[in-house]
Amino acid sequence: MRAMWNDLVLAASADTIVVEGNHYFPPDSVHWDLLTPSEKTTRCFWKGRAHYWSVARDEVAGADVAWTYPVPLPAAADISGYLAFWRGVRVHES
Repeated sequence: MRAMWNDLVLAASADTIVVEGNHYFPPDSVHWDLLTPSEKTTRCFWKGRAHYWSVARDEVAGADVAWTYPVPLPAAADISGYLAFWRGVRVHES
């Protein structure tokens, strides 16, 4: 799978984990240099607190396009540190 923001590859991996229809990419498959942490957080009743990331090269349009659960609840332990995408990031088979 590949996560694309315009012409930038944000992440690529054959080992994503699909949860609720979202592909979660392993931390070592993410191009962290293209992302910057956001102040936004949300809470899921079964996964825990999500922390968001923005595209570093496009702060306005690329705000909060990815999220991770750094310390998930036990039911979501499999996705600890993995990153998922939305808001204009195209996730598709590479």
